[in-house]
This record gives sequence, C-alpha cells and structure tokens, in this order.
Amino acid sequence: MSEPATVFDADPAGARGTLPRLLTGVRADGGAVSLDFHLRQLGAPPRLSRAGLIDLVAASGLRGRGGAAFPTARKLEAVAGGRGRPVVVANGAEGEPASDKDRALLRWAPHLVLDGVSLAATAVGATEAIVAIGEGSRNERAAVEHALEERDAGGVDGDIRISIAAAPDRFVAGEETALINFLNGGPAKPLFVPPRPFERGVGGAPTLVQNVETLAHLALIARYGAEWFRELGSDDEPGSALVTLSGGVRKPGVYEVGLGTAFRDIVIGAGGLSEPVTALLVGGYFGGWIEARSALELSLLDAELAPRGIGLGARAVVVLPQGACGVVETARVARYLADESAGQCGPCVNGLGAIATALERIATGRPDRSAEQILRWTSQVLGRGACRHPDGTVRFVESGLRVFAREFELHANSRRCSGDGRTVLPVEVSR
Repeated sequence: MSEPATVFDADPAGARGTLPRLLTGVRADGGAVSLDFHLRQLGAPPRLSRAGLIDLVAASGLRGRGGAAFPTARKLEAVAGGRGRPVVVANGAEGEPASDKDRALLRWAPHLVLDGVSLAATAVGATEAIVAIGEGSRNERAAVEHALEERDAGGVDGDIRISIAAAPDRFVAGEETALINFLNGGPAKPLFVPPRPFERGVGGAPTLVQNVETLAHLALIARYGAEWFRELGSDDEPGSALVTLSGGVRKPGVYEVGLGTAFRDIVIGAGGLSEPVTALLVGGYFGGWIEARSALELSLLDAELAPRGIGLGARAVVVLPQGACGVVETARVARYLADESAGQCGPCVNGLGAIATALERIATGRPDRSAEQILRWTSQVLGRGACRHPDGTVRFVESGLRVFAREFELHANSRRCSGDGRTVLPVEVSR
C-alpha cells in the first residue's frame, strides 16, 4: 500500500463537486509536494479570526476522519474555551494495519496537513503544536521535517512552533488519551476519562487532538468555504474522504472519494475485482465483515452501516477473495487485536485472549468452543473495557461469526473449508 495515491472522482460529471481535493498536485512518483508548488496550486490560507474559523468549520459539517467522526467544530470550541494556553496535536500515528491514508497524506501532501495544524492552533489560541507520526514511518517523518524547514524559511506559520514526535507503532497508540499519555512521558496506553484531552492534555494544558486528514480538510475549508465542502457527500456526512482499498481488487491503494459513493463504484474505480470475492471488511479492524453482494450495494456513509452495527472508522476497506478463508482471517486479526491490548483491564487481557484462542482452534480444525460459546464471551466483554479496544474487537469478531457462519460450521466439524490457504489481512503496520 505504498504506491502513489489514486484519485477516483465519484461523480465524473461534476454535478456535485469535483475531485481531487486533498490530493491536488500529488506527484505521479509519490514524492512530497513542495511548499512553492503547494502555494501555487492552492494559494496561502486566508487570515481568519478565531471565531470566524470555528464558525466556518461548524457550517461545513466537518467530522473527524480518525475513526470516531466527532464534530470538529465542537472540539475546537471546547479547547478554545479552556483555561490556560492550549496545545494542538496532529494525530498521524496510524496504528491500523489495513489503513495507509494518513501516512499517504503525510508523505505526499505534508504542507496541507501543516496548514491545518497552523489554522487550528490559531483557532484555539495555541502557540505550540505537535505532529505525531509512527516511529517506523521514516519516509513520512522525513517529508514533514523537510516541509517544516521550508515553512520556517518562509515564516509561514508565524509564532506557532510545530514539532514532530515519534509515537510507538501500536494499535492503541493512536487513541487520543494514549497519545497524550505518551507525549507526557508515560506509556502509550489509554487513560481513564475524565479529564479528557480538551480539559487537561499535553503538560496539563487544554489539548486539541485531531487526525491529520481532518486538519487537511480544515485547511481546504478555510480557503474555499463551507458550501464548497458540502458539494460532496450527504447533508449529515459532507465532504470527501481518503479510503485505503486492498485485497481482491486490480489496483489497491489510497483513493479519494466523495462520502456517499457506493462501494461498488469505489471498486470499479480501482479497476474492478481481480477475482471472485466473498465479503468486504469495512472500517478496518474496528469495523466489520459484510457479505460481498450486500456490501457492494451500500455507500460510504456511517448512516448506511450503522444498522449493521458497523462504522466507517478509518475508512479501510479490504475485499476478501473467494480463495481466502474468512474463519482464518477473523482468527488472525482477533489474535493481533488481543496481543495489541494495553494490558490494563481484565476484559481486554483475559477476555480477548480467550476469544482469540478459541477462534484459532476452530480455524485449525481443533475446536474446543462453539461459535455460540464465543458469542457469549463477546457479550460479557462488551462495554467493560477502559477504552474502546475490547468493543471494537468484539464488533469485528461478531461480524465474522455472522458472515462466515457456514465456514465456521465446516471448521468446527473438521471438514475442509473453501479457502486455499492464502492470507490477506495484514497484522502489522506497513512501512
């Protein structure tokens, strides 16, 4: 997933906006856009008052692109109204193995992200900002470091000091309280709340934590306005988004699409299916499996996925080829998620480990627990963790038990499943 981003215009006729937006000017060789080229393409961000920028973001309907989809303006308002000098944290610590969108944005369009960082700092009254990048993401760090050198030479960010922090390459490290704890010198583990970061974050100051894609959108909204942003997407879920598409498609990669685009059209934009498929994993490892025929008719909207108990999350979509076994893939990811636990509460440490072990035994034809027993365990784990990690894992596992019910039955009875032994889902962060 490290090739240059692919841009797919979900509406080629241009009736409801055009693409690319975030990926404007991205080079074919995958190199970072320079400051000079960035400014020639987009112009400098306008000077807006703090209240004016927050009002503009509120009118746009922008929601966080990191997974929780929280209204961005509400976060800005909360931090701006706090006591003390705020800090801004741009969260690019992408710990989701199936996602490459944040790393792609940092590699190819670092100045757009940094524009958003600078604007957000102005909006909340901060003079300090931190860009958190996974410690193994060396190319992304190099791109941002070079971009900061260009901006420092040109005085682009004024009095705002922007630094880089290397976050651990762990699944939970990108959770905002875990990231705050790490930046404060502790382990990258989620904290009990309250207080939340907007109340007390880095160094005890009110802290705005925003995903890097969210900040890039903010930089475009400041330039082009709320109505422009809403030309794509739905009334409740406006704008475009970056989607990491992998698995059984001809051209896997990072795609920019309008929210509301049908998954079938996204796949067509990626060259179509490379072979017959059985299911789509939507939303990454905190999302869930959907049978392929149904999934391809759905759209890239939380509103359409919510009735199925699934969210878009980090907008990672994996198309499962027919030759890959859904039972094996579900067990592999369940083990990965159990091992990625912060290890600080029982439901996560004991519950997820037991669930993963039971799934592994079924996957290898040595079952000692039935699917019904595993479902009883997931119901006991749900809602009992210190963070969302056990809930996200349970959601993923339950979707696998549902969608691959026939395959689970074959495995449980030690009969051959339809898989050919290949594995598809990554269980480590790509570099």
